[in-house]
Amino acid sequence: MDDAELNSKSDILIVSRMLDGQTMTSLPMFCQMNRLTDTGTEVIWMETARWIKFEEFLDEDANRWSKPHVPSLCLSALTTLRRELKHAPLYLDPEVTDFTSLVDKMTSGWVQSGYIDKTMEIGLKAALHKPHRHVHEGKIARPLSVGSNLLAVQERGLSGSSVSLQSLESFVSEREGSERHFNDDVSEKGTPRCSRKNTKFQRKIPKNAVATNVMIGEVTGLKRPLMAFVRLNPARHLGWVCEVRLPTRFLFIALVPDVKTDVRYDVKEVGRCVGTLMIDPIFREVAERCSSRFELLAGITEFTNHLTVLPSCVWDPSTRLEPPNKIPSQDFRLMSKKVLEEDKEHVESTLLLQEDHEEPELKRSGRLFGGLVADVKRKWPWYWSDFKDCLHVQCLASVIFIFLATLTPNVTFGGLLGQETDQYMGTMECILAAAICGVVYALFAGQPLNILGSTGPMLVLETIIYQYCRDQNWDFMSFRVWIGLWTTLIMLVIVAFDLSSLVRFITRFTEECFASLIALIFIYEAFAKVIKISSSYPVFLSSFTEPPVCRPKFFNMSLESYNFTSNTSRSFVDNTTQSLMTMMTTNIPWSPNSTTTVPVKCSFYVADVFFLSVLEFFFTFGIALFLVKFKNTIFFPNVVRQTLSDFGVLISIVIVVGVDVVLNIDTPKLNVPDTFSPTRHDRGWLISPINQKNPWWLALAAGLPALLATILVFMDQQITAVIVNRKENKLKKGCGYHLDILVLGILITVMSFLGLPWYVAATVSALAHIMSLKVESDCTAPGEKPEFLGVREQRVTALLVGILSGLSVLLTSILKLIPLPVLYGVFLFMGIRSLEGMQIVDRFILYFVSPKYQPDYPYLRHVPLMRIHIYTFIQILCLAGLWIIKTFKETSVGFPLMVLATCFIRKLLDCIFTQYELSWLDHILPPITCKKQKASSSLENSDCTNGTRSVPVINIKEEPIEMSDQSEAYGSNEAIVKGHENNSWSHVTITIS
Repeated sequence: MDDAELNSKSDILIVSRMLDGQTMTSLPMFCQMNRLTDTGTEVIWMETARWIKFEEFLDEDANRWSKPHVPSLCLSALTTLRRELKHAPLYLDPEVTDFTSLVDKMTSGWVQSGYIDKTMEIGLKAALHKPHRHVHEGKIARPLSVGSNLLAVQERGLSGSSVSLQSLESFVSEREGSERHFNDDVSEKGTPRCSRKNTKFQRKIPKNAVATNVMIGEVTGLKRPLMAFVRLNPARHLGWVCEVRLPTRFLFIALVPDVKTDVRYDVKEVGRCVGTLMIDPIFREVAERCSSRFELLAGITEFTNHLTVLPSCVWDPSTRLEPPNKIPSQDFRLMSKKVLEEDKEHVESTLLLQEDHEEPELKRSGRLFGGLVADVKRKWPWYWSDFKDCLHVQCLASVIFIFLATLTPNVTFGGLLGQETDQYMGTMECILAAAICGVVYALFAGQPLNILGSTGPMLVLETIIYQYCRDQNWDFMSFRVWIGLWTTLIMLVIVAFDLSSLVRFITRFTEECFASLIALIFIYEAFAKVIKISSSYPVFLSSFTEPPVCRPKFFNMSLESYNFTSNTSRSFVDNTTQSLMTMMTTNIPWSPNSTTTVPVKCSFYVADVFFLSVLEFFFTFGIALFLVKFKNTIFFPNVVRQTLSDFGVLISIVIVVGVDVVLNIDTPKLNVPDTFSPTRHDRGWLISPINQKNPWWLALAAGLPALLATILVFMDQQITAVIVNRKENKLKKGCGYHLDILVLGILITVMSFLGLPWYVAATVSALAHIMSLKVESDCTAPGEKPEFLGVREQRVTALLVGILSGLSVLLTSILKLIPLPVLYGVFLFMGIRSLEGMQIVDRFILYFVSPKYQPDYPYLRHVPLMRIHIYTFIQILCLAGLWIIKTFKETSVGFPLMVLATCFIRKLLDCIFTQYELSWLDHILPPITCKKQKASSSLENSDCTNGTRSVPVINIKEEPIEMSDQSEAYGSNEAIVKGHENNSWSHVTITIS
């Protein structure tokens, strides 16, 4: 190992020891670079570049900022910066009060260090005090600053090498007056009073940010570059230096000889290096904490080691790189011991394989109802905030969207359930069940973001139970009460023994199979229902044959047989025409003309109904999708785009419904009951479990169908809960798997006694609820994509959806205006949106994309493409199996068992794929038992019972770093490393001299 590599390793270790185990405390940074510029009429500091997350450079010809871009640095400039900082003055937390005292301190330091002589000090002070001009100010002249006064004095009396006493006296008097003028512009608290700040741009900067000011320039007469690095503690306002009203935390000054001299430094590139360094979170943390020059230089070395060099033969440095969609995490740079390891890929695999999959909510407590108690303790501190956090207009849009999205399935499911159960439970029962379950679940559930709804397997189970009771001449509703009681009892056992913790074995493999199936069903059903409209409103496709002529049953002559004579009065014609028009637009019984030969069932024939329904279907979907994605466009201010996105679905519904009302074509409308009464008039709202038709032993026999119902409810509920509680959603209030099952079990008993259908978590509705409540950062730096912050976790939206579901009976006059194709378009929107971001969809598309055009997915870098295709094919087979079982009525009752089977199929994949491959394609299954092994000195894999691998972390004995005083630490450093054997750093000692 050569000296350069050894020094690099030692610098990285210094940075690692500074930050290892520490919380990042540095504040957000705004950085700007001002360059000393001669405009011809005056000399000013012109702002030429600025950074928040990305670089913006001033296009001087257009006098506007460039598009934000990723900065590309000149490596030689970065090397020059590090070399000069080894000897340049470094001021860490100096005792200064304003910019003038800081300039005095820096110029005095340059004189004492021999960089400049005394005669140049005054000129440098004058240059540093020149006025600052920013782009947002335009060409408005600024007041004369201290610097311009000082420069005028120097030009009058300090020309040449000799200085007269009179000139010095004149200079001192003008300097004192100018200092008073500068200090008048700054209040006692250090904030500027009269400088024009860019308040509009400041809204893009985090409120707690501080500033870094980089001042560069070329000065005639300098013999060598002058640099200084200053850290102010506390951060101070430096008058008009900064573009925005932020306190300055760091100041870097670089003045170099002009281009006419023999020695030339590209000072602009050096300044850009400093600006880019200060927006790097790791270096910024080092700059905040460093106590010596060596630590600051170590931070630059650590930054340099993670640079990517682009060859000039294939790269144009003037090209402005587009900001990435996602900024990569820098956490790996904080892992000091792992970074020192030579095989970085082993480190990455170790982090993946050692991921903790047992969330605290899913760990067994070992006590009766221990998990339930933990859920209550976890959720109780957030309960009041669950109601306060709804105070946002986004929640209103979410309520209306989810209400309309769930109302149609409830009405449709009620119609189907009524047909299968001879109207014992119909549309009214489903609406009431949605109201009661929605309100109770929103108030008491562990995860109120879930939306309860009806499911296909539950419909099949209800149908089977009803048909069996009908064949045996038993009372269906009484028997169903006993099934509900048994189901609740079994679910209480699940809660008591923390069996909900088993959902930790549900990985991405099962989640995506289940969620994509439900999304595809929504998409399929949306198209199927639109096509089904053509059966009620047929389309006559032939253009050469007359369509079937329909006429009123009481009208015995065709309209064509009526002949008007020339003597017919005008009034008679008008009256007849009006009568005919009234008759043709009146909904009266029609029958087919006996002369027609077309075998079509005649109804009120309107050729435009089906086509308008198709247009409404696609327009609702298209407008909603366009508006939701509109927030990612460049049009209009951010607040307008965000509002249109939040209310996108509602706006699309209002637009299409308005068009439907204007056209006045009789498209199929939503039919909601307008009276609050049971669908079947011979039953009441309270069901007795005792009935003379049923034998006594049915109360015991009900346990068998209850077991099947429990599996169905448990799988549907918990898989949806796992999907909602994904880490990708960044939920902060925790989940409550055990509490959810308890609330659901109680609701099943209540629904059974009321004769209402059982509701469980609806996957697509829950995902739509999550997406409608997503929160993104309001303050985004130029070029930065809005950052996903999480979800508005609260109970009010689900609560209001439940209340509105119950009140839908009273809203019939409004709801009947909504065409069914509009709601089918909402179904399509929900299905498509649910598929977005699913890895199974991305991997399926890879089958049809050439390798050279494939997106840069992370797993494509680590897993061979053929292995990815095999994994995707197995997952698609499971998805197809779930679809087939759910499609046929005879097998759909076994759908929960098939979902459970996918968990076992995922376990079998451990025999086909390595754990490293599965860590990229899926999550690692948590071990059932795993013996703890001691870390060895080699990088051998340790085996667990479930086949997972782990890489031992290298053992480094940390010893204090011995450094000489600060003045001697400017020069070279030397590191002595001992014990490098078998690719394992067992002992590292660093001595710096």
